[in-house]
Amino acid sequence: MSAMENKSTERRPLGLHPNIFFLGLVSFLTDVSSELIFTLLPLFLANVLGVATIGIGLIEGLGDSAATLLRIPSGWLSDRMRRRKPLAILGYGISTIAKPFMYLATTWGLVLAVRLSDRVGKGIRTSPRDALVADSAAVEERGKAFGLHRAMDTSGAAVGLMVAAAAVFFIQRGQLELARFTYQQLVLIGMVPAVAALLMFRFVHERREERWAEQPGEQKGKFDARFKVFLGVVALFSLGNSHDAFLILRAQDLDSSVLYILLMLILFNIVYAATSIPAGMLSDKLGRRGVIVVGWLIYALVYLGFALASTWWQVWGLFALYGLYYGVTEGVVRAFVADMVPVERRGTAYGFYHTVVGITALPASLMAGWLWQAIDPAAPFLFGAGFALLATMGLVALVRQ
Repeated sequence: MSAMENKSTERRPLGLHPNIFFLGLVSFLTDVSSELIFTLLPLFLANVLGVATIGIGLIEGLGDSAATLLRIPSGWLSDRMRRRKPLAILGYGISTIAKPFMYLATTWGLVLAVRLSDRVGKGIRTSPRDALVADSAAVEERGKAFGLHRAMDTSGAAVGLMVAAAAVFFIQRGQLELARFTYQQLVLIGMVPAVAALLMFRFVHERREERWAEQPGEQKGKFDARFKVFLGVVALFSLGNSHDAFLILRAQDLDSSVLYILLMLILFNIVYAATSIPAGMLSDKLGRRGVIVVGWLIYALVYLGFALASTWWQVWGLFALYGLYYGVTEGVVRAFVADMVPVERRGTAYGFYHTVVGITALPASLMAGWLWQAIDPAAPFLFGAGFALLATMGLVALVRQ
Protein backbone atom coordinates (compact mmCIF):
# COMPACT_ATOMS: atom_id res chain seq x y z
CA MET A 1 0.00 0.00 0.00
CA SER A 2 1.40 3.45 -0.90
CA ALA A 3 2.08 6.22 1.60
CA MET A 4 -0.83 8.19 0.15
CA GLU A 5 -3.17 5.24 0.58
CA ASN A 6 -1.92 4.75 4.13
CA LYS A 7 -2.71 8.35 4.87
CA SER A 8 -6.18 8.17 3.35
CA THR A 9 -7.13 5.05 5.30
CA GLU A 10 -5.53 6.19 8.57
CA ARG A 11 -8.04 6.80 11.29
CA ARG A 12 -7.84 10.42 12.36
CA PRO A 13 -9.78 11.16 15.59
CA LEU A 14 -11.38 14.61 15.19
CA GLY A 15 -9.39 14.92 11.96
CA LEU A 16 -6.04 14.76 13.77
CA HIS A 17 -3.07 12.39 13.51
CA PRO A 18 -3.46 9.18 15.61
CA ASN A 19 -0.34 10.07 17.62
CA ILE A 20 -2.26 12.90 19.23
CA PHE A 21 -5.05 10.58 20.33
CA PHE A 22 -2.73 7.90 21.74
CA LEU A 23 -0.53 10.45 23.50
CA GLY A 24 -3.75 11.84 24.92
CA LEU A 25 -4.67 8.34 26.08
CA VAL A 26 -1.27 8.00 27.78
CA SER A 27 -1.91 11.28 29.58
CA PHE A 28 -5.48 10.22 30.40
CA LEU A 29 -4.34 7.04 32.16
CA THR A 30 -1.41 8.76 33.86
CA ASP A 31 -3.69 11.46 35.23
CA VAL A 32 -6.15 8.87 36.54
CA SER A 33 -3.21 7.45 38.50
CA SER A 34 -1.73 10.76 39.61
CA GLU A 35 -5.01 12.22 40.81
CA LEU A 36 -5.65 9.11 42.90
CA ILE A 37 -2.21 9.26 44.49
CA PHE A 38 -1.16 12.91 44.62
CA THR A 39 -4.26 15.13 44.69
CA LEU A 40 -4.86 14.47 48.38
CA LEU A 41 -1.15 14.59 49.20
CA PRO A 42 -1.45 18.03 50.90
CA LEU A 43 -4.16 16.62 53.16
CA PHE A 44 -2.10 13.48 53.82
CA LEU A 45 0.85 15.66 54.82
CA ALA A 46 -1.28 17.96 56.99
CA ASN A 47 -3.80 15.51 58.49
CA VAL A 48 -1.73 12.31 58.81
CA LEU A 49 1.91 13.41 59.06
CA GLY A 50 1.28 16.80 60.72
CA VAL A 51 3.42 18.83 58.29
CA ALA A 52 3.01 22.64 58.47
CA THR A 53 1.87 24.64 55.43
CA ILE A 54 5.34 26.03 54.76
CA GLY A 55 6.64 22.44 54.73
CA ILE A 56 3.92 21.44 52.27
CA GLY A 57 4.92 24.38 50.11
CA LEU A 58 8.56 23.26 50.29
CA ILE A 59 7.76 19.66 49.25
CA GLU A 60 5.51 20.68 46.37
CA GLY A 61 7.81 23.50 45.29
CA LEU A 62 10.92 21.30 45.33
CA GLY A 63 9.02 18.62 43.44
CA ASP A 64 8.00 21.02 40.71
CA SER A 65 11.42 22.65 40.54
CA ALA A 66 13.20 19.27 40.34
CA ALA A 67 11.47 18.67 37.02
CA THR A 68 13.06 21.83 35.64
CA LEU A 69 16.53 20.34 35.86
CA LEU A 70 15.71 17.89 33.06
CA ARG A 71 13.20 19.70 30.85
CA ILE A 72 15.76 21.60 28.80
CA PRO A 73 18.25 18.68 28.49
CA SER A 74 15.51 16.22 27.55
CA GLY A 75 14.00 18.58 24.99
CA TRP A 76 17.44 19.38 23.55
CA LEU A 77 18.33 15.69 23.43
CA SER A 78 15.11 14.88 21.57
CA ASP A 79 16.07 17.53 18.99
CA ARG A 80 19.57 16.09 18.63
CA MET A 81 18.33 12.50 18.44
CA ARG A 82 15.41 13.54 16.24
CA ARG A 83 13.45 11.06 18.33
CA ARG A 84 10.90 12.00 21.00
CA LYS A 85 9.35 8.66 21.98
CA PRO A 86 12.22 6.99 23.93
CA LEU A 87 12.59 9.92 26.31
CA ALA A 88 8.84 10.14 26.81
CA ILE A 89 8.70 6.45 27.74
CA LEU A 90 11.63 6.85 30.15
CA GLY A 91 9.94 9.74 31.92
CA TYR A 92 6.61 7.99 32.33
CA GLY A 93 8.42 4.84 33.50
CA ILE A 94 10.32 6.61 36.29
CA SER A 95 7.10 8.11 37.65
CA THR A 96 5.37 4.74 37.56
CA ILE A 97 8.19 3.07 39.52
CA ALA A 98 8.16 5.81 42.20
CA LYS A 99 4.43 5.88 42.95
CA PRO A 100 4.05 2.60 44.96
CA PHE A 101 6.42 3.89 47.65
CA MET A 102 3.74 6.34 48.77
CA TYR A 103 1.99 3.33 50.31
CA LEU A 104 4.90 3.03 52.77
CA ALA A 105 5.27 6.74 53.56
CA THR A 106 5.39 7.51 57.29
CA THR A 107 7.69 10.55 57.22
CA TRP A 108 7.80 13.71 55.16
CA GLY A 109 11.30 12.73 53.96
CA LEU A 110 10.03 9.66 52.11
CA VAL A 111 7.15 11.69 50.68
CA LEU A 112 9.69 14.24 49.41
CA ALA A 113 11.80 11.49 47.81
CA VAL A 114 8.80 9.99 46.01
CA ARG A 115 7.55 13.39 44.91
CA LEU A 116 10.99 14.33 43.58
CA SER A 117 11.24 11.03 41.64
CA ASP A 118 7.77 11.49 40.16
CA ARG A 119 8.61 15.04 39.11
CA VAL A 120 11.96 13.97 37.63
CA GLY A 121 10.01 11.57 35.43
CA LYS A 122 7.71 14.40 34.43
CA GLY A 123 10.71 16.59 33.68
CA ILE A 124 12.15 14.00 31.32
CA ARG A 125 8.94 13.29 29.42
CA THR A 126 7.15 16.64 29.10
CA SER A 127 9.23 18.47 26.48
CA PRO A 128 9.65 15.49 24.10
CA ARG A 129 5.96 14.63 24.44
CA ASP A 130 4.80 18.17 23.66
CA ALA A 131 7.22 18.31 20.74
CA LEU A 132 5.81 15.03 19.43
CA VAL A 133 2.28 16.45 19.63
CA ALA A 134 3.43 19.55 17.73
CA ASP A 135 5.30 17.40 15.18
CA SER A 136 2.09 15.44 14.54
CA ALA A 137 -0.14 18.46 13.83
CA ALA A 138 -0.31 20.90 10.93
CA VAL A 139 0.07 24.56 11.90
CA GLU A 140 -3.57 25.35 11.10
CA GLU A 141 -4.78 22.66 13.53
CA ARG A 142 -2.13 23.01 16.23
CA GLY A 143 -4.45 24.64 18.75
CA LYS A 144 -7.04 21.94 18.21
CA ALA A 145 -4.37 19.23 18.61
CA PHE A 146 -3.13 20.55 21.93
CA GLY A 147 -6.72 21.16 22.97
CA LEU A 148 -7.55 17.49 22.39
CA HIS A 149 -4.45 16.37 24.28
CA ARG A 150 -5.28 18.65 27.22
CA ALA A 151 -8.92 17.53 27.17
CA MET A 152 -7.97 13.85 27.37
CA ASP A 153 -5.34 14.54 30.04
CA THR A 154 -7.89 16.40 32.13
CA SER A 155 -10.64 13.84 31.57
CA GLY A 156 -8.26 11.35 33.17
CA ALA A 157 -7.93 13.66 36.13
CA ALA A 158 -11.71 13.83 36.45
CA VAL A 159 -12.03 10.04 36.33
CA GLY A 160 -9.25 9.64 38.88
CA LEU A 161 -10.96 12.07 41.21
CA MET A 162 -14.31 10.31 40.81
CA VAL A 163 -12.70 7.03 41.81
CA ALA A 164 -10.97 8.76 44.72
CA ALA A 165 -14.22 10.39 45.84
CA ALA A 166 -16.01 7.03 45.75
CA ALA A 167 -13.21 5.40 47.74
CA VAL A 168 -13.20 8.18 50.34
CA PHE A 169 -16.99 8.03 50.64
CA PHE A 170 -17.12 4.29 51.24
CA ILE A 171 -14.04 4.13 53.48
CA GLN A 172 -14.43 7.18 55.71
CA ARG A 173 -17.95 8.44 55.01
CA GLY A 174 -18.22 12.05 56.19
CA GLN A 175 -15.00 12.20 58.22
CA LEU A 176 -13.45 15.65 57.78
CA GLU A 177 -9.76 14.70 57.82
CA LEU A 178 -8.01 12.16 55.60
CA ALA A 179 -7.03 8.84 57.24
CA ARG A 180 -3.81 6.89 56.48
CA PHE A 181 -5.65 3.69 55.51
CA THR A 182 -7.80 5.57 53.01
CA TYR A 183 -4.76 7.11 51.37
CA GLN A 184 -3.01 3.75 51.11
CA GLN A 185 -5.97 2.26 49.25
CA LEU A 186 -5.85 5.15 46.78
CA VAL A 187 -2.18 4.41 46.09
CA LEU A 188 -2.93 0.75 45.34
CA ILE A 189 -5.78 1.61 42.97
CA GLY A 190 -3.70 4.28 41.25
CA MET A 191 -0.97 1.88 40.17
CA VAL A 192 -3.21 0.06 37.66
CA PRO A 193 -3.71 2.93 35.17
CA ALA A 194 -0.06 4.01 35.61
CA VAL A 195 1.13 0.69 34.19
CA ALA A 196 -1.55 0.72 31.47
CA ALA A 197 -0.33 4.14 30.29
CA LEU A 198 3.10 2.74 29.45
CA LEU A 199 1.53 0.02 27.29
CA MET A 200 -0.15 2.66 25.09
CA PHE A 201 3.20 3.76 23.67
CA ARG A 202 3.22 0.80 21.30
CA PHE A 203 0.68 2.76 19.22
CA VAL A 204 2.72 6.00 19.13
CA HIS A 205 5.15 6.53 16.24
CA GLU A 206 7.87 9.08 15.57
CA ARG A 207 7.09 11.91 13.17
CA ARG A 208 9.91 13.31 11.05
CA GLU A 209 9.10 16.51 9.21
CA GLU A 210 10.90 17.15 5.91
CA ARG A 211 12.55 20.27 7.29
CA TRP A 212 14.56 18.13 9.75
CA ALA A 213 16.50 16.69 6.83
CA GLU A 214 17.71 20.19 5.96
CA GLN A 215 19.71 20.37 9.20
CA PRO A 216 22.28 17.55 8.89
CA GLY A 217 24.84 19.08 11.25
CA GLU A 218 24.43 21.60 14.03
CA GLN A 219 20.92 22.91 14.55
CA LYS A 220 20.71 26.21 12.70
CA GLY A 221 17.38 27.54 13.90
CA LYS A 222 17.49 30.25 16.55
CA PHE A 223 14.96 31.60 19.02
CA ASP A 224 13.76 35.07 18.11
CA ALA A 225 13.19 37.99 20.49
CA ARG A 226 9.44 37.39 20.63
CA PHE A 227 9.89 33.93 22.16
CA LYS A 228 12.41 35.22 24.69
CA VAL A 229 10.13 38.07 25.77
CA PHE A 230 7.23 35.64 26.03
CA LEU A 231 9.26 33.48 28.40
CA GLY A 232 9.90 36.54 30.56
CA VAL A 233 6.19 37.33 30.73
CA VAL A 234 5.42 33.69 31.59
CA ALA A 235 7.99 33.89 34.41
CA LEU A 236 6.23 36.95 35.84
CA PHE A 237 2.86 35.20 35.73
CA SER A 238 4.25 32.02 37.28
CA LEU A 239 5.79 33.84 40.25
CA GLY A 240 2.25 34.45 41.46
CA ASN A 241 1.04 30.97 40.55
CA SER A 242 1.65 28.92 43.71
CA HIS A 243 0.97 25.20 43.85
CA ASP A 244 -2.66 24.09 43.68
CA ALA A 245 -2.12 22.51 47.10
CA PHE A 246 -2.98 25.92 48.55
CA LEU A 247 -6.36 25.90 46.82
CA ILE A 248 -7.10 22.56 48.48
CA LEU A 249 -5.95 23.84 51.87
CA ARG A 250 -8.04 26.98 51.40
CA ALA A 251 -11.12 24.86 50.67
CA GLN A 252 -10.53 22.86 53.85
CA ASP A 253 -9.91 26.09 55.76
CA LEU A 254 -13.44 27.12 54.72
CA ASP A 255 -14.87 23.89 56.26
CA SER A 256 -15.03 21.73 53.11
CA SER A 257 -14.78 17.99 53.84
CA VAL A 258 -12.38 15.69 51.97
CA LEU A 259 -15.30 14.37 49.92
CA TYR A 260 -16.46 17.88 48.98
CA ILE A 261 -12.92 18.84 47.98
CA LEU A 262 -12.74 15.84 45.66
CA LEU A 263 -16.09 16.75 44.11
CA MET A 264 -14.90 20.32 43.58
CA LEU A 265 -11.79 19.05 41.82
CA ILE A 266 -13.96 16.82 39.62
CA LEU A 267 -15.96 19.90 38.64
CA PHE A 268 -12.70 21.74 37.91
CA ASN A 269 -11.48 18.99 35.60
CA ILE A 270 -14.81 18.60 33.80
CA VAL A 271 -14.83 22.32 32.96
CA TYR A 272 -11.16 22.14 31.96
CA ALA A 273 -11.74 19.19 29.63
CA ALA A 274 -14.91 20.66 28.12
CA THR A 275 -13.28 23.99 27.19
CA SER A 276 -9.82 22.86 25.99
CA ILE A 277 -10.78 21.86 22.43
CA PRO A 278 -13.04 24.90 21.73
CA ALA A 279 -10.34 27.24 23.08
CA GLY A 280 -7.70 25.60 20.91
CA MET A 281 -9.88 25.82 17.81
CA LEU A 282 -10.66 29.46 18.61
CA SER A 283 -6.93 30.22 18.81
CA ASP A 284 -6.44 28.57 15.39
CA LYS A 285 -8.92 31.04 13.93
CA LEU A 286 -8.38 34.25 15.95
CA GLY A 287 -4.80 33.97 17.20
CA ARG A 288 -3.20 32.66 20.39
CA ARG A 289 -2.39 35.85 22.30
CA GLY A 290 -5.93 37.12 22.76
CA VAL A 291 -7.11 33.74 24.06
CA ILE A 292 -4.23 33.63 26.57
CA VAL A 293 -5.05 37.16 27.76
CA VAL A 294 -8.64 36.11 28.50
CA GLY A 295 -7.40 33.05 30.38
CA TRP A 296 -4.97 35.02 32.55
CA LEU A 297 -7.68 37.55 33.43
CA ILE A 298 -9.91 34.66 34.53
CA TYR A 299 -7.04 33.40 36.70
CA ALA A 300 -6.72 36.80 38.41
CA LEU A 301 -10.46 36.80 39.09
CA VAL A 302 -10.31 33.29 40.55
CA TYR A 303 -7.45 34.09 42.92
CA LEU A 304 -9.18 37.27 44.02
CA GLY A 305 -12.25 35.14 44.71
CA PHE A 306 -10.25 32.67 46.84
CA ALA A 307 -8.91 35.60 48.84
CA LEU A 308 -12.38 37.04 49.50
CA ALA A 309 -14.33 33.78 49.97
CA SER A 310 -15.89 33.41 53.40
CA THR A 311 -17.79 30.12 53.22
CA TRP A 312 -17.39 26.68 51.65
CA TRP A 313 -20.14 26.94 49.03
CA GLN A 314 -18.41 29.87 47.30
CA VAL A 315 -15.43 27.64 46.56
CA TRP A 316 -17.52 25.52 44.15
CA GLY A 317 -17.90 28.38 41.68
CA LEU A 318 -14.23 29.32 42.03
CA PHE A 319 -13.07 25.81 41.17
CA ALA A 320 -15.32 25.85 38.08
CA LEU A 321 -13.79 29.16 36.97
CA TYR A 322 -10.32 27.79 37.68
CA GLY A 323 -11.10 24.93 35.29
CA LEU A 324 -12.13 27.50 32.68
CA TYR A 325 -8.76 29.26 33.09
CA TYR A 326 -6.89 26.02 32.48
CA GLY A 327 -9.08 25.04 29.53
CA VAL A 328 -8.61 28.40 27.86
CA THR A 329 -4.83 28.67 28.32
CA GLU A 330 -2.95 25.39 28.72
CA GLY A 331 -3.21 23.97 25.20
CA VAL A 332 -3.12 27.40 23.56
CA VAL A 333 0.15 28.37 25.28
CA ARG A 334 1.78 25.16 24.04
CA ALA A 335 0.55 25.84 20.51
CA PHE A 336 1.87 29.42 20.76
CA VAL A 337 5.34 28.11 21.67
CA ALA A 338 5.35 25.88 18.56
CA ASP A 339 4.28 28.86 16.43
CA MET A 340 7.27 30.93 17.57
CA VAL A 341 10.17 28.49 17.11
CA PRO A 342 11.73 26.48 14.25
CA VAL A 343 10.86 22.80 14.09
CA GLU A 344 14.43 21.63 14.72
CA ARG A 345 14.48 23.51 18.05
CA ARG A 346 10.98 22.58 19.15
CA GLY A 347 11.99 20.15 21.91
CA THR A 348 14.47 22.65 23.33
CA ALA A 349 11.85 25.41 23.20
CA TYR A 350 9.39 23.35 25.22
CA GLY A 351 12.23 22.63 27.62
CA PHE A 352 12.78 26.36 28.16
CA TYR A 353 9.06 27.04 28.51
CA HIS A 354 8.45 24.28 31.06
CA THR A 355 11.66 25.20 32.89
CA VAL A 356 10.56 28.80 33.31
CA VAL A 357 7.23 27.61 34.71
CA GLY A 358 8.90 25.01 36.94
CA ILE A 359 11.78 27.09 38.25
CA THR A 360 9.38 29.72 39.55
CA ALA A 361 7.29 27.07 41.33
CA LEU A 362 9.57 26.91 44.37
CA PRO A 363 9.66 30.65 45.17
CA ALA A 364 5.95 30.96 44.35
CA SER A 365 5.00 28.10 46.70
CA LEU A 366 7.39 29.19 49.47
CA MET A 367 6.04 32.72 49.27
CA ALA A 368 2.47 31.42 49.41
CA GLY A 369 3.26 29.29 52.46
CA TRP A 370 4.94 32.21 54.22
CA LEU A 371 2.12 34.64 53.40
CA TRP A 372 -0.44 32.11 54.66
CA GLN A 373 1.30 31.71 58.02
CA ALA A 374 2.66 35.23 58.52
CA ILE A 375 -0.39 37.22 57.41
CA ASP A 376 -3.54 35.17 56.73
CA PRO A 377 -4.89 32.52 54.31
CA ALA A 378 -6.16 35.18 51.89
CA ALA A 379 -2.74 36.77 51.34
CA PRO A 380 -1.26 34.23 48.87
CA PHE A 381 -4.26 34.64 46.58
CA LEU A 382 -4.12 38.44 46.55
CA PHE A 383 -0.42 38.14 45.70
CA GLY A 384 -1.17 35.74 42.83
CA ALA A 385 -3.94 37.90 41.41
CA GLY A 386 -1.66 40.93 41.34
CA PHE A 387 1.11 39.12 39.46
CA ALA A 388 -1.40 37.73 36.96
CA LEU A 389 -2.61 41.23 36.12
CA LEU A 390 0.96 42.51 35.69
CA ALA A 391 1.81 39.59 33.39
CA THR A 392 -1.33 40.15 31.32
CA MET A 393 -0.35 43.76 30.73
CA GLY A 394 3.14 42.62 29.76
CA LEU A 395 1.76 40.09 27.28
CA VAL A 396 -0.40 42.71 25.57
CA ALA A 397 2.34 45.36 25.49
CA LEU A 398 5.42 43.32 24.67
CA VAL A 399 4.48 40.15 22.75
CA ARG A 400 3.14 40.59 19.23
CA GLN A 401 0.54 38.21 17.78
